[in-house]
Amino acid sequence: MSALPESRSAHLIQMTDLTRVYDLGPQKIYALNGVNLTIEQGEYVAIMGPSGSGKSTLMNIIGCLDTPTSGSYLLDGVPVETLNDDELAAIRNKKIGFVFQTFNLLARTTALQNVELPLVYAKIPRAERRRLAEEALVAVGLHDRMSHQPNELSGGQRQRVAIARALVNKPSLLLADEPTGNLDSQTGREILDLFHELHARGNSIIMVTHEDDVAREAARIIHIRDGKVSV
Repeated sequence: MSALPESRSAHLIQMTDLTRVYDLGPQKIYALNGVNLTIEQGEYVAIMGPSGSGKSTLMNIIGCLDTPTSGSYLLDGVPVETLNDDELAAIRNKKIGFVFQTFNLLARTTALQNVELPLVYAKIPRAERRRLAEEALVAVGLHDRMSHQPNELSGGQRQRVAIARALVNKPSLLLADEPTGNLDSQTGREILDLFHELHARGNSIIMVTHEDDVAREAARIIHIRDGKVSV
């Protein structure tokens, strides 16, 4: 695997004339159609859009789970559209922490082992993995739940484990997809408060949501409709 280019941009994300086209037989579907978007280091941004707006496609490209058909996407100075599959996997592990609505925790492993997982992929030595994972769990308020498995944790605690796992590699970006979608209102409020704390510590956060009240927690809301964004 070739080494990733080093960061060389003050912007966290810079998209220029970006498109994502899907070929459905003779028909071309423009999921994204000329997106221009800049997000700075340390921003807390919400992305909103109705079903079919291109919101999920935009999130997948931001997260390096998909690549654009045309146009430019710089993530932390790295031109994503030029990367091969191995390089995309490396940039996801190094620069992006994912938080999903469904938590995506491994069932029969402890909170600590779940948080260590990205460090295993990054080939971090065992003792260092343990230290970093413990630090991440302390940062999300779970110092007393490290040895618990997911079925021994509440929904909010499981989401905190997922957030700790997302943060353990100290990524450039925390990318959250409907992070309060499976939580009751009080627990959702606790997770949003945690996001505010993380943002105050300097973390860059992009949150994808369809809920107006959740989006208003962010410092900036980006609306997407018909494959185009308005900031």
